[in-house]
Amino acid sequence: MKRGIIVLPFLWVLICLLSCSKEKQSFAVISKTELNDKIKGAWAGKMIGVMKGIGMEFKAASVTYEDSIIWYPEMIERALLEDDIYGQLSFMSSMVRNQGLQTPVSKLAEDFANAEFNLCHANLQARKNFFDGIMPPLSGAPAYNMHANDIDFQIESDYIGFINPGMPRAATLMADSVGRIMAYGDGLYGGMFVSAMHALAFFEKDAKVVVKKALQAIPSESQYAKAIQTVIDGYEQDPSNWRSTWQILQDRWGESDLCVPYHPFNIDATINGAYIAMGLLYGENNMEKTIEIAIRCGQDTDCNAANAAAVLGIIQGYEAIDEELKSHIPEMADKPFLYTDISFNKAVSLTQSFAEENILTNGGNLEDDIYRMKLQPLLFSGQLEQAFPNMSMSHFIQMSDTDLYRIEGNWEDFRYGEGDNDLYKVSTTPGDIFEVEFSGSGISVLGSYNIDGGTAMAYIDGEPFREFNCYHRTEAGKWNGNRQHIIHKMDLAEGDHTLRIVVSDKKEEASTGHKIYIERVIVYKDTTLSASK
Repeated sequence: MKRGIIVLPFLWVLICLLSCSKEKQSFAVISKTELNDKIKGAWAGKMIGVMKGIGMEFKAASVTYEDSIIWYPEMIERALLEDDIYGQLSFMSSMVRNQGLQTPVSKLAEDFANAEFNLCHANLQARKNFFDGIMPPLSGAPAYNMHANDIDFQIESDYIGFINPGMPRAATLMADSVGRIMAYGDGLYGGMFVSAMHALAFFEKDAKVVVKKALQAIPSESQYAKAIQTVIDGYEQDPSNWRSTWQILQDRWGESDLCVPYHPFNIDATINGAYIAMGLLYGENNMEKTIEIAIRCGQDTDCNAANAAAVLGIIQGYEAIDEELKSHIPEMADKPFLYTDISFNKAVSLTQSFAEENILTNGGNLEDDIYRMKLQPLLFSGQLEQAFPNMSMSHFIQMSDTDLYRIEGNWEDFRYGEGDNDLYKVSTTPGDIFEVEFSGSGISVLGSYNIDGGTAMAYIDGEPFREFNCYHRTEAGKWNGNRQHIIHKMDLAEGDHTLRIVVSDKKEEASTGHKIYIERVIVYKDTTLSASK
């Protein structure tokens, strides 16, 4: 089931547009040695943050984390196994193997889809979309990716800022291109904001200034920007009390996650991005305090602490990082990160090489080991994008609620086990039918992708909506049963509707069956309409 391919322009083309700017720009200078120290600090900060926060990941969901935060220097070696780092190194590896900064986004998407490691949420859907012929920017768009607002790109965007030192506009243009592999709207803005912070940090001394300036990289009307501004306002009102700001964030965005709306777990970029800003503002330029606050805010603690610590790693440089945090890095600096051939030392070297190329491309120069580069003002100039605006969950229907849906044909009960005991209904035969009536303005079917996944047609109110399949090849990896939103429609007129799924006799050639896996149906409502009633 293939669809037309849409290929974004080369990253190089996007970045080179900057050299045509007529704006008056100031210059900054930095030595090769200092740039190297800041790049080392960036990757070290990323590793320190992720390992300090890994043990608490999603253990504090919609509450603050109040237990102890353990650290000993040898912990950092386990950063070699963390997807927060090897995920984005895979993009750098793809650039090295292909056309460097000229590598098309379609090629980055292909290499990411075919990588050996498991993926989840927006990244998993982007991988599935690639296999189904849905390329960027559609692979991250809300019509094809229910996780468009998720944190995935925010986690993976650091390197874009690292390779654009002092050039936040170049960083955000690249982020606006690469991020569309798996994100849209606030999910995209999270990566643009983070990459802008890193680019700015090379020539700033205060993390608070970095946060405020980076906010200009995204539209102020976006939910993401409003959340960051809420943190700034809260800090300026009371810089000693981060908890009051946390509560404001929780009240406004704590239940904003649409991909798992029936759980206090929140993997949206917006609230987790706000927690990054919380650490950087209330942390007062102290790395340990910054990491601690980012962790105590909860949710995706390792990712948020890593993004925040990387900013300080750039501002302060590797040499200024406390020995207690970095002392073990030399012991593991030449060991490769999982699924890559890139070590800490190699990551630093590659980053500096790409950074130099970007500096020269954007009107800078190198003379006597001193880089002279044009500093780029930030101003968002695109159109506001928001995925699923004003939507929230109305209710959900699990497969144990047999009186709330109707099936025809040969459906079987199924459970994955191993801690996942939710009941699935699984089709076995072409012609099997699943039907549910609902009242709302959106619907999503949560199911699973598998090697025996089949193909089906979804109908809304009797009209064919989309053909989809549940096939997922084994070599693409499997995470939590590849649980995913297999079909969704989020722009319906508020009212009564019927979703009907009919299993087809078609299937992917490599699939071993015709199975459609359904675990629950989630119904969404338009909150603006609900509020007016």
